[in-house]
Amino acid sequence: MSSILWACWDGGGNLPPGLGIAAALRQRGHDVRFFGRPEMVGRAEAAGVRATAFTHARTDLGRYSFHPMATVFGYTSSPAVGEELLGIVADSGPDLVVVDAMFAAALHVAPQFGRPTAVMLHTFCHRMIDAWRANFTMQSESRQRAGLGGLPALDELWGGRDLLHVNALPDLDGEPAVDWPNVVHGAPVLVSERRAVAAALPWADDDPTPVVLLSFSTVPEQRDPVTLQRALDALAPLPVHVVATTGQVVDPGELSAPGNAWLTPFADHDRLLERAAVMVGHGGHGTTMRALRHGVPIVGIPNKAVDQAGITRLIEEWGAGLALPPDAGADRIQAAVRDILADGRFTESARRLSLSFAARDDGASLAADSVQSLLDKSGCNIQGVTATVLPGSPG
Repeated sequence: MSSILWACWDGGGNLPPGLGIAAALRQRGHDVRFFGRPEMVGRAEAAGVRATAFTHARTDLGRYSFHPMATVFGYTSSPAVGEELLGIVADSGPDLVVVDAMFAAALHVAPQFGRPTAVMLHTFCHRMIDAWRANFTMQSESRQRAGLGGLPALDELWGGRDLLHVNALPDLDGEPAVDWPNVVHGAPVLVSERRAVAAALPWADDDPTPVVLLSFSTVPEQRDPVTLQRALDALAPLPVHVVATTGQVVDPGELSAPGNAWLTPFADHDRLLERAAVMVGHGGHGTTMRALRHGVPIVGIPNKAVDQAGITRLIEEWGAGLALPPDAGADRIQAAVRDILADGRFTESARRLSLSFAARDDGASLAADSVQSLLDKSGCNIQGVTATVLPGSPG
């Protein structure tokens, strides 16, 4: 058995797939332990994964008060968190460290771990490389403005680590935009947390009325009741059933639900997508890929994350839906849903894309394969027993 330390960013598109990969690694006999923000701990433990909060997860937040995403960058680029992680690695002596791709402070100190590091990216790499470079430049500049020193460029933080595993279909990620030798593609990790339970919808199973699923971000920093309410208002006059999952970042009581809508904090999206005719979403990679795997066309209204605007544009480019701006009014949302329901070509395109998942459906196992390969290459996992330690490793 090898020990794996996972330095976690608990964004809505990061934690569920990370826990899915951890489950696949645990099934192979590895010990996986997550470290991250306090709000991550309960969710990880509910999935059966050991988890610990960084003591310094919020130490630098006040220094980022100038930034609209202070609670994100004040953690992901925090040198206090990076230094704490170094100490944890030295004390616990894991065989391998996994770092979520957004977690710049952890990636920065990774060369000092003295053991292999795998970077986990839960969305596109090549198609979004310019947006990712801009994001990491922003993290570095924000950290400098906070008086904490800059960060290396993306080419070092991702390209210079032992493995960059991309949990996205290679056929959909486009032509290579970087020539880093460490890039490996798997597939989307479309697991669900335990809180995503099967929903007992208020309509009969044989009701022919089209179902529209509304699903926006579950990240507190992307909480957006205004857009959710606008979408509910847009769909109120249409002859559809509406299911809105609010992700617990928006209380259903905050919203005015029309008579054709049913609201719930969480639900099993796979079950809902089996009935859905259209999804209205925020362009998150996991949510988008889940809809496309079911052959469901999408109306994309991006929020603030790095990849969301790009993914909504891709949906339209692929003919599997329509892209709207973040401030799209109810009239535009209504028109987009009407267009998709009236034009079967959107559904046909979405169903064609669903075929891409057939040969690479288990993204968690593919990611676990990459981690396993890195362990084997480093000599840390021989018949489940910790073996040689890399030169320079503590302990």
